[in-house]
Amino acid sequence: MDITTFIERALEEDVASGDYSTLACIPADTRGKAVLKIKEEGILAGMDVAARIFQYLEPDAVFRAYKNDGERIVFGEIAFDVEAKVHTILKAERLALNCMQRMSGIATLTDVYVDKIRNYNTKILDTRKTTPLFRWFEKEAVRIGGGYNHRMGLYDMVMLKDNHIDYCGGIEAAIIKTNEYLKANNLDLKIEVETRSVEDVARVLEVGNVHRIMLDNYTPEQISKALEMIDGQYETEASGGIQLENIESYAATGVDFISVGALTHHAVSLDLSLKATFNS
Repeated sequence: MDITTFIERALEEDVASGDYSTLACIPADTRGKAVLKIKEEGILAGMDVAARIFQYLEPDAVFRAYKNDGERIVFGEIAFDVEAKVHTILKAERLALNCMQRMSGIATLTDVYVDKIRNYNTKILDTRKTTPLFRWFEKEAVRIGGGYNHRMGLYDMVMLKDNHIDYCGGIEAAIIKTNEYLKANNLDLKIEVETRSVEDVARVLEVGNVHRIMLDNYTPEQISKALEMIDGQYETEASGGIQLENIESYAATGVDFISVGALTHHAVSLDLSLKATFNS
């Protein structure tokens, strides 16, 4: 879904047959100005999305940015102001705030994780644990916060997880069948395979023909052992049970990536507010 389609559907959900609160008391041609006030420290995200929302409703709306996505913000700052018809401002207000608050919360939490392992080469990845139909925005917020995007969905990378492996009859069969399928269908997709033990890692290494090995629910000591076995032949990713309190011990192993579902499913929205303003 592109941004325009998202805006259309989100406004249809919110406005539907009419913004009667505004229609009832404000003339249609009244113009106004509003400012986005920062009420909490964090990392800003979603400025481009907010501009698109206002300008979707009114192409001539004047959107002035005073902050950029990825900037650290503090209480009392102004992120942007917008001049447009008051009907436009009030229709766009909640959608713009919902997007920016959610995205800024994710960017802020991502920044905390990234900062925790800043002295290591390991990269922080997001996951598919995202809000339906809002995935692009959440993954963009992770990127703004300094993290990296994993696959966008089921279509742009093969990930053979535990259930695929169990249903297929084992790691070896899953890897072999996947490579045969990709070749037969002329698909150029990377393959990642999940392992649950160093014995699984040995099985993957025997078969080969993958791009990345996921080390799921390993201790840092087990990851170090697995990395010795893999010896740089494939990319490596640690996943499962990794939190702020222990992430540095995982990064210290030298694993290439750490995937953190909490970036999206545990992030708390940042406090932002859109307020009418009047020239003195």
